[in-house]
Amino acid sequence: MKDPAPRLGREVIAMRVAREFRDGEVVNLGIGIPTLCSDFVPPGVQLMYHSESGLLNCGPLADEGEGDVDLINAGGQFLSPIPGMAYFDSAEAFAMIRGGHIDVTALGALQVSASGDLANWFLPARGVGNVGGAMDLAAGAKRVIVAMEHNGRDGTPKIVPECSYPLTGKGCVSLIVTDIAVIEVLPGGAGLQLIEHAPGWDAASIKSQTEAVLTVSPDLAEITLV
Repeated sequence: MKDPAPRLGREVIAMRVAREFRDGEVVNLGIGIPTLCSDFVPPGVQLMYHSESGLLNCGPLADEGEGDVDLINAGGQFLSPIPGMAYFDSAEAFAMIRGGHIDVTALGALQVSASGDLANWFLPARGVGNVGGAMDLAAGAKRVIVAMEHNGRDGTPKIVPECSYPLTGKGCVSLIVTDIAVIEVLPGGAGLQLIEHAPGWDAASIKSQTEAVLTVSPDLAEITLV
């Protein structure tokens, strides 16, 4: 089926995810689209970024040519330093995750199920994968937001009734932000609810790109970034 309108770019997905962050939260950003979120935090919102590589309280992505090889995020991108940063070993970084001290994490995904299961570490078609800190974050973060394209490169839906890829975590996802929609994972395994749509897209066109069943919020609105 032909798309009714252009899909949102990766930066726009990151901008929408960044709207979910609240002042004072400890935030962990995963590889891919999530790493872009630090550039779009709303004015007046102060966050404390955490990385499983062993740092806390860093700035956004560094300007080109100003990177420090000892200051990188999960995706290997350079971060900017700020006063009050802390460095420590990865064991302490993972202890923070496992101790429930991460308020919100934004992660990429290969699949998300109707009950909020997450699969993001292994792609069977390629036979490769890397867990990294994803399993700990899926289990330990207070809130898990997925930022991803709605479909794979071949058009295959990534939001499915049940994940066919190896799981990262069960029932851990609370919100999915894609290039065409914002979808809430309802508590108690009650399914998925479409709450926002990209410009030019409607509920029917989004459902046609989604394998899992979507209910539609009575307050369905167009995605806004302010």
